[in-house]
Amino acid sequence: MEARTDGGRRRLVAIVGPTATGKSALAVALARRFDGEVVNADSRQVYVGMDIGTAKPAPTERGGVPHHLFDVARPDEPFSLGRWLDLARQALDDIWSRGRLPLLVGGTGQYVWALLEGWTVPRVPPQPELRRWLEERARREGLDALYRELERRDPAAAAFVDRRNLRRVVRALEVMEATGRPYSQQRQRCGPPVPYLAIGLWLPRDELYRRIDRRVEEMVRRGLVDEVRGLLAAGCSPDLPSMSGIGYREVCQHLRGQLGLAEAIERIKLGTHRLVRHQQNWFRRSDPRIRWLRADDPDLVERAAALVEAFLTTREGAALCAS
Repeated sequence: MEARTDGGRRRLVAIVGPTATGKSALAVALARRFDGEVVNADSRQVYVGMDIGTAKPAPTERGGVPHHLFDVARPDEPFSLGRWLDLARQALDDIWSRGRLPLLVGGTGQYVWALLEGWTVPRVPPQPELRRWLEERARREGLDALYRELERRDPAAAAFVDRRNLRRVVRALEVMEATGRPYSQQRQRCGPPVPYLAIGLWLPRDELYRRIDRRVEEMVRRGLVDEVRGLLAAGCSPDLPSMSGIGYREVCQHLRGQLGLAEAIERIKLGTHRLVRHQQNWFRRSDPRIRWLRADDPDLVERAAALVEAFLTTREGAALCAS
């Protein structure tokens, strides 16, 4: 089916929500129906060689649909929100230039809303010495101490920076030190650059946790431990930001003899449960910008397709995007 974009207007569909809700599969189904292409908005799936632990869609799961922004960075190189935005905007322009529909898919709320709401982000280059000093402070005093400093210096930034994410807390403090300005004032929201439809997938928490636990066990069966072992053998330090993700951190600890495999698996499950709660702060069921569908609805694809159809072809559909 040819992508219908209301007289050539650029439109964007986003599939959002917590991990393990089936976002990737729904995106492929919609892309096949609406002549679309998938754009990754998962901060871990950008890395080459980090496939099993990030639940990156395998080639056989992509249904012949073009996928963008997977495998665009090495695990040992810095990767920022600013870089992702640059790549995402280039991918969207390319997809639109061919008359096709981009489907943004992922659970990294910062990436999703930065693109949909037209954020501008600080373009401050890394400050290696300052970053090392802040990271050393975190090791010595604890991450909470750095987060409390961020709360004191810039409460508005503390409200959206994940207090459990060392890299993001350090980056906020780093930018403030380098510029002398509050981090929150350097991240402006300019409003949606194009009309968008955001479809959210949800499940009751107990069911979602069961799905997560099954998926973690399947990751281990598919070779997660060997994947991490291979990354370490290739020279990837356990201290890299890419290796701090859930699954990789715990398996590194297992391979260093600090955790038994069963305990590592349990920690991965619990860590992913915590991740879901964080994702739900970015994607709230009460958010009027998102049209929510239950992930285990047998008619999920048809319900989602009806929303996309209305969005692409009617004035009422255009109102589904944030105003």
